Amino acid sequence: MGNIKDLMGMIPGMGKAMKDVDISDDSFKGVESIINSMTPYERSNPDSITPSRRTRIAKGSGKDLTEVNAFMKQFEQMRQMMKMMNKMPMGLGGRFGPGKR
Repeated sequence: MGNIKDLMGMIPGMGKAMKDVDISDDSFKGVESIINSMTPYERSNPDSITPSRRTRIAKGSGKDLTEVNAFMKQFEQMRQMMKMMNKMPMGLGGRFGPGKR
């Protein structure tokens, strides 16, 4: 699939922003280990992740509980932002991106 920088450059509006950014492929290994420590059910239903499940995920990924909690918080913030963007009018970043109708 290519490296992360090339992949992010394919997102509309990100090409110019990613020009001078250097992203290491290793920077996502921690996140990947957290996600791989989740069960398929937890991946498809993140709201089902209770504190005891977070502890199990932290142990399984070799990460601190605080890192798992931070990841879950970031995920929730991103989900809220995507919901807000989806509700925006078409020209302002709605379903089909800027200016597409």
